[in-house]
Amino acid sequence: MLEDRTTAASFPTSWPTAYPQGYAVVDVETTGLARDDRIISAAVYRLDARGEVEDHWYTLVNPERDPGPVWIHGLTSDVLEGAPLFPDIAEEFAARLADRVLVAHNAVFDWQMIAREYARAQREAPVRQRLCTIALSKELGLPLPNHKLESLAAHFGVVQQRAHHALDDARVLAETFRPSLRAAAAGGVRLPLHECRPLTEWQDRPAPRIGRQAGGGGYGGYAQGSWRPSRKRPACPYPNPGRYEDGKPLKQGMRIAFSGDTSTDRELLEDRATDAGLHVATSLSRLTSLLVTNDPDSGTSKAVKARQYGTPVVDEAAFGQLLRDVEAAGG
Repeated sequence: MLEDRTTAASFPTSWPTAYPQGYAVVDVETTGLARDDRIISAAVYRLDARGEVEDHWYTLVNPERDPGPVWIHGLTSDVLEGAPLFPDIAEEFAARLADRVLVAHNAVFDWQMIAREYARAQREAPVRQRLCTIALSKELGLPLPNHKLESLAAHFGVVQQRAHHALDDARVLAETFRPSLRAAAAGGVRLPLHECRPLTEWQDRPAPRIGRQAGGGGYGGYAQGSWRPSRKRPACPYPNPGRYEDGKPLKQGMRIAFSGDTSTDRELLEDRATDAGLHVATSLSRLTSLLVTNDPDSGTSKAVKARQYGTPVVDEAAFGQLLRDVEAAGG
């Protein structure tokens, strides 16, 4: 049982009226991070205005394609073969999300995956706002060593039982969100809420063929223990338009470097950047457009060079937001 690190005396006598009346804490496991990847399992914990659990729900989803990195999520083609398709669970999923703020760890990713699945099913997800627990932990100034879910869980004394299992990850997130929500209310911290705009149309690229895994190893171009394709990453086809400017969108061809721990596996973030038309750089130079790091004051060589060169820096959550609207080359 979670022991809150805020005391009863620190709770507000009346809950802030500006705070939402209900939350849907969500976790989805997917075949990868690209635009045409699919959800293979989903879990929702419904919470009331004060973060108390009302109920929870979990389902497998047949992605109709190779399930990707089985060594991480453990869901093989055999396991998923008899699972419902997303359109079959869309109505129940929607009922769990309706009229609530979607809460997730790196929420922009979960929201984008959910929105795309609903667009494929020619429906809309009933979500209008989302809250990222990474952003909330920053607003609260939590002393975390990094922004992984396991670090947030350790801070609040929540025990992870099955990492990368949607139901357990959602449970862990719900149990860490409750004391975070109370601490925010007690301290008058404004919740970092963001608008969600459902997709209204969608077009997939041809999906990889469905295959079987042997011994939990790699399949479909992925190497075990890593999300990075075993084949050489293709060169970025767009010229470098220069440095990222704060308040403006990313542009295809920009050189993006990553440094330090991230809540999402680094290779997956790189795959998303490549899929958006960005150039993933393995080192940082004066030509680097942007450094993505959750710890800009660290002593890593990339962080040090970024300070020397004046390279723009954003954190993982902000980068996830920027990936939503990457400007076309020449735009």
